[in-house]
Amino acid sequence: MHIETLKIFCDLVELKSFSKTADKNLLSQSAISQQLAQLELSHKCQLVNRKKRPIELTREGHLLYQAAREILDRYEQFKSELNTLNLSAVSRINVAAIYSIGMHTLAAYVKKFMVNYPDVNVHIEYFSADKIYESILAGDFDIGLVAVPRKDKRLEVYDFEDEPLVLVCSPKHPLANETLIDIHKIQFEKFINFAANVPTRVWIDSILHRYSVMVQPVMEFDNVETTKRAIEINSGISILPKTTVTQELAAGTLKAVEFSNEKFTRPTGIVIRKDRIFGQATRYFIELLQKKVS
Repeated sequence: MHIETLKIFCDLVELKSFSKTADKNLLSQSAISQQLAQLELSHKCQLVNRKKRPIELTREGHLLYQAAREILDRYEQFKSELNTLNLSAVSRINVAAIYSIGMHTLAAYVKKFMVNYPDVNVHIEYFSADKIYESILAGDFDIGLVAVPRKDKRLEVYDFEDEPLVLVCSPKHPLANETLIDIHKIQFEKFINFAANVPTRVWIDSILHRYSVMVQPVMEFDNVETTKRAIEINSGISILPKTTVTQELAAGTLKAVEFSNEKFTRPTGIVIRKDRIFGQATRYFIELLQKKVS
């Protein structure tokens, strides 16, 4: 058995779908079926009940999945240990971040890091939260930075920044004249939301629900930059992390108003694959993000 075959089998078990497994591995559904058939032939047993939807494992399938998962986890640990045998050779730290954190919060930490490790490149790529978790678990990136982090037994999750949330509107909007605002004053206002699959959307919805505030959704976007452009042309208001609108506030293209009810914040977190071994530079960068070193 090849490692890749075991990975495909585990993906099939976890996704419960031939089509989704094929998409994830850039293969055809026929190729996934052939890989499964080869496994069943090799072990002389049926691993999956194909008549069920979603698919279900047989008892033999459960045994193979448990063993395969352990093998894959140990293999990832082996690769991490191999990568750190020569610590002096580490020249790049791969970071996956949601756009708002990568663009507006991370730069200050990278600047501090470069003082001590000028020869190590902090390489940052921007993804959705779901893609970040997937990439960290797959070992494609060293560190992930997400908003409203979720727990996962395969990940270490550490607190990062609690970002202040403010009302953001166009300077032409009537609420732009407020210096401090009660959240109830945005009742029934035209509101620009994050997309439903964005964790920050769920977080903000929970705040509105807690205060029994109903807004009028007019647009949804999956990133903060597009949201800001829509607010600038007075298409609606939104609630955003204050760190993401610093440039627009300085330029006068947006207005931010703090809430009088309480100091609303958006939690963010650092996610790292458990049991992954890092070199000295990467460990220092993680501690810097955790504010354990200065």
